[in-house]
Amino acid sequence: MKINATEIRVGMILEFKDDLWEVLKTNHVKPGKGGAFAQIEMKSLLKNTKLNERFRSSETVEKASLEEIKYNFLYSDEDDYYFINPENFDQINIDGNLVGEKGKLLSENLEVTINFHNDKPLSVILPNQITCKIETTDVALKGQTVSSSYKPAVLDSGLNIQVPPFIESGDKIVIDTRTMEYVKKI
Repeated sequence: MKINATEIRVGMILEFKDDLWEVLKTNHVKPGKGGAFAQIEMKSLLKNTKLNERFRSSETVEKASLEEIKYNFLYSDEDDYYFINPENFDQINIDGNLVGEKGKLLSENLEVTINFHNDKPLSVILPNQITCKIETTDVALKGQTVSSSYKPAVLDSGLNIQVPPFIESGDKIVIDTRTMEYVKKI
């Protein structure tokens, strides 16, 4: 399906230059002189390379036709992640490299969406927000509250993120799975 360059969003899968590309970043620019354009950073799903491409706002791009199916996460081993379809109980396993860092956020029975292209799994999409518990974090220093400084924290899943100074070890927080950033404290 053809879409306008201004409709490209983060997370979309595009067919471009005989490859499938996942959009990582978009930046729509309207300079004072000349036409508007979209600066897109993409990652190849087949070759695992990155590409920065500039599309004029009048250009069209082919959006990949994907089949999205809901699955529940079962478990993982050293190499693969295993999912089950709650409707027909089909089980599939997906390579750990395809899931990436987001695999640390998977918990038992978490509902995810898996994108398929020609019956081959391309990507695993987690819910936009997930609740996690802070395992360890540094103590906030007095006087740092004036600036919006963040401090490192380790989640119970082993993932490292940046959190505001008032977050302490043992707190439950919500993180955005698309950007892997802190959203709020519960």
